[in-house]
Amino acid sequence: MPALSIVVPTFRERDNVGELVSRLHGVLDAVADWEVVFVDDDSPDGTADAVRAIAQQDPRVRLLHRVGRRGLSSACEEGILATSSPICAVMDADLQHDEGLLPRMLAVLRDTPADLVVGSRYVAGGSTGDWDEARRARSRHATRLAPLVVKTELSDPMSGFFMLRREVFHEALPRLSSVGFKILLDILASVPRPLRVEEVPYTFRTRRAGESKLDTLVAWEYVVLLADKLFGGVVPVRFLLFSVIGGVGILTHMAVLITLFRVGGVGFTWSQAAATLAAMTGNFFLNNLLTYRDRRLRGRALLRGWATFALACGIGAVANVGVASYIFNLRQVGWMPAALAGILISSVWNYAVSAIFTWSGPRRS
Repeated sequence: MPALSIVVPTFRERDNVGELVSRLHGVLDAVADWEVVFVDDDSPDGTADAVRAIAQQDPRVRLLHRVGRRGLSSACEEGILATSSPICAVMDADLQHDEGLLPRMLAVLRDTPADLVVGSRYVAGGSTGDWDEARRARSRHATRLAPLVVKTELSDPMSGFFMLRREVFHEALPRLSSVGFKILLDILASVPRPLRVEEVPYTFRTRRAGESKLDTLVAWEYVVLLADKLFGGVVPVRFLLFSVIGGVGILTHMAVLITLFRVGGVGFTWSQAAATLAAMTGNFFLNNLLTYRDRRLRGRALLRGWATFALACGIGAVANVGVASYIFNLRQVGWMPAALAGILISSVWNYAVSAIFTWSGPRRS
């Protein structure tokens, strides 16, 4: 059994994996028995094939090829679970993390009672490299929000480069959210005790090949992770997001209704029907983009998903009216509690049914 397993999530990193393996040999062969596990999310550029070719010649290299699901956090989890080493590290394949730091991180875990060692860009001696000011600002803002869910003090809870003892990971595992790309933050927020963390400085390097996978919605994924850690034990975070988007749908409905009925002079029935269709359609695309970002529908599946979502919402609307009318007429309560009860029933219905029939597939991104 290796003393150290390095888990490397990959997506479109074919041109980097060989160089990373070579560098790992250079810094670790004299230090410990080790292995590297690449977890590839079925990269279209042939990353998995490149790793297989290396693994056929190098017993230290292993591949976990995932098909039908994507996501950095879940890839790291599955990679660690596929190993037996007492110590595991997580790093990126793009060569921006300093592999030369691994022996020092391993020494800290071997020689001290630390639970986890983090490669930090923000302690003395560390640096974000050639980041522009906008990216530095985003990182600073995200770091300031981390204490909402993490009680362990450290300078760089957003780091993607760290090493930990296996038992610490298993302590966190039942509570991991598996949302987004900040697996370290997820682990720190999921272990039900204060962790002993050491930070070692490193300079974030420039990507060697390929392109960054971070898109404009990574900030949203971060907010979702924070919300899940803050409220997920009480209300499913997806339901919270679904409800917020439902509120946006109400605003959309009223805007279309007013525009057609009050401004355009269209009959109320037709205006109401158009407003309902616009709100449902808007809610569907927002939920597909945000609430179910990891199960996004594309192509023909997008059209089928819209149809099932509209059907679910239509039935939910009937339930809304029926429940609200029953409570108002038979229970002799005010119109506001009756309306809220109808909204609650339809919201739960729409969420449950759409989760089963619209976004029932595996994680994809």
